[in-house]
Amino acid sequence: MRFYVVCIGKLKDAYLRDGVAEFVKRMRPYGGIAITELNESKIGDKPSDEDRKQVVVEEGERLLKAIPKNAYTVLLDVYGKTMSSEDLAKTIAKLEVDGISDMAFIVGGAFGVSEELRKSVHYKLSFSPMTFTHQMVRLLLVEQIYRASKINRNEPYHW
Repeated sequence: MRFYVVCIGKLKDAYLRDGVAEFVKRMRPYGGIAITELNESKIGDKPSDEDRKQVVVEEGERLLKAIPKNAYTVLLDVYGKTMSSEDLAKTIAKLEVDGISDMAFIVGGAFGVSEELRKSVHYKLSFSPMTFTHQMVRLLLVEQIYRASKINRNEPYHW
């Protein structure tokens, strides 16, 4: 399986960049993870609700265009369903058996994601009922992809 993370914005903090880079490196033997960072939309210092809605729609359109064709799409969404690491591994294994070779995870921007984007994906995944920054979610995501890959190969994750 080839994994893709398509997201809005660059990681600003070194600890997040380092953590993501570590798991991207660890994933090389498992098919790898390609990360596409799209620029955040420009918005003023005091955006109105309408400005925020416009940004969410525009970012959603760009995210949709950046997803590889024929990829199984998973949106990280506060309104999505939670799943365990083991269930994520089972989902990936089933997709592979079904002939799916590309899986794209989508992480929206600071203001959330559009309804159009929500409606166009195969699955909406929530990591927790808690709120995390969209940047922190990226680190959690690549770690979980790595964990699922280890589970599917019956390899130990914790030493």
